[in-house]
Amino acid sequence: MPVKNAQEPFHRITVQEAADMLRDGAHIIDVREPHEYVAGHVPGAPLIPVNSVFARREELPKDGKLIFTCAVGQRSALACEMAAASGIPAGRLYNLEGGTEAWIKAGQPVEQ
Repeated sequence: MPVKNAQEPFHRITVQEAADMLRDGAHIIDVREPHEYVAGHVPGAPLIPVNSVFARREELPKDGKLIFTCAVGQRSALACEMAAASGIPAGRLYNLEGGTEAWIKAGQPVEQ
């Protein structure tokens, strides 16, 4: 079950929760650097490096749940904060705990 800390404008989710949400139509955004992204990413995840999330906020999907991922979950938490600062409600924002590394370790599919 997604975890919501009162001090954070997003929910923390596991790999399995993310996979289930993606099957149900959620969007995933990879916020790592380009060299990390090309090494392997969640299928269908566009690349919006964390330092450009706020500047590129118009590129974020306008509806549905948004899952942010990075390598281990720290930069994606920051991306969630930036998305919230741009006006996206907390109910739409999710951080993949353990990031892409956890996704790969769990045996989930990866694109290169």
